[in-house]
Amino acid sequence: MRENIRNFWSDESGMGTVEIILIIVVLIGLVIVFKKQINDLVTKIFKKITTDSNKIIGWGGGPGAFV
Repeated sequence: MRENIRNFWSDESGMGTVEIILIIVVLIGLVIVFKKQINDLVTKIFKKITTDSNKIIGWGGGPGAFV
């Protein structure tokens, strides 16, 4: 009986799962804390992508645009 308890206590096979769950919890916490900043950054990036792609296509209203 004591040997089973000792083996159970020293068994570390589940530690990888616990570590991954803790990392995910920390990442979710960071996303919650910096949600506004992340949202603003993603919005700026997509606006830049849209503006640049519209310029390439010719919908940007700049020189050579098809109006």
